[in-house]
Amino acid sequence: MLGVAACYYAAGRLGLLGRLVVEGVVVTPIWPPTGVAVAALLLYGMRVWPGIALGSLLVIASLTTPTFSTLITVASNTAAPLCAYLLLRRVGFRLDVSRLRDGLALVFLAGLGAMLISSTAGVGLQAWAGQLAGRDFWPVWLAWWVGDAMGVLLVAPLLLVAVRGRPRMRRWKEAMGLALAACVIVPVTVLSPISLLFLVFPLLIWAALRFQLTGSVLCALFASVLTTFEANAGRGAFLHLSGVEIMTKLQAFNGTAALTALLLSSVIAEQRTTRRSVQRACQELAELLEHLAAGEPTPQLTTGDAAQAGPGGPRAAARGEDRAARPPP
Repeated sequence: MLGVAACYYAAGRLGLLGRLVVEGVVVTPIWPPTGVAVAALLLYGMRVWPGIALGSLLVIASLTTPTFSTLITVASNTAAPLCAYLLLRRVGFRLDVSRLRDGLALVFLAGLGAMLISSTAGVGLQAWAGQLAGRDFWPVWLAWWVGDAMGVLLVAPLLLVAVRGRPRMRRWKEAMGLALAACVIVPVTVLSPISLLFLVFPLLIWAALRFQLTGSVLCALFASVLTTFEANAGRGAFLHLSGVEIMTKLQAFNGTAALTALLLSSVIAEQRTTRRSVQRACQELAELLEHLAAGEPTPQLTTGDAAQAGPGGPRAAARGEDRAARPPP
């Protein structure tokens, strides 16, 4: 629990580096603590929920003096990952995200569904306390909700792969080429005043096809983080945009990149698993047929006997030999 609390607090401090101000409220386009919380619950079970609550309290205490409303925020920040964990466990979620249904569950149940709790409670509390005008409720709520969901979609799969996955050194030359291409293409697309963010998606497709979840999520996280910092500075693709326009464009890009990376890698992993299962089944069937063939007595014919058998083949020749061996009636 102490380890989860420390990781939650560290992730929160990192997430605050890319914070934006929407209608006077501080929000983060990517909130990594939600991904840390969901991954911790999936790996270690519900017994670590006090660590999530403690980490959330520490993050809030580092920003402002805790009050009674802080307890409600901490409760909602703890309840959202718990709801995500219970929903994922109910649908039989696999930690390696090796099926399309796992990717869909992580997106729609854990990310977009469960994070409604934290965003609605957090923004609703500020509106009830008079700190947020009624007309500003929905822009702030949307930014809060998408930020929490992006933490689940980008950070949780990466932590699950890092803890449970086995590192593979195959295709390391291609991996270096992909990393080099990402380090060149992503800054160019983000820093260019022309909107070229769509050039990131071929990299995501390449990473998902060749390196599945690890490569695609890493590439998407790198692109999202760099894009977030440029959006904070109002440069490149976010030049001359208002605060709401920057948040809308940034969240649309982050969400699309996360969905592309997660769902495409899940499809590729499921296809590879299916192909390996079919290959194992074919190999077992071939071995079974070999054993059956070895246990059946078959007539041994020479090449000349087989040639004399005519259109009937070896079996016809064998029947002819059997009739020739019988005495006439």
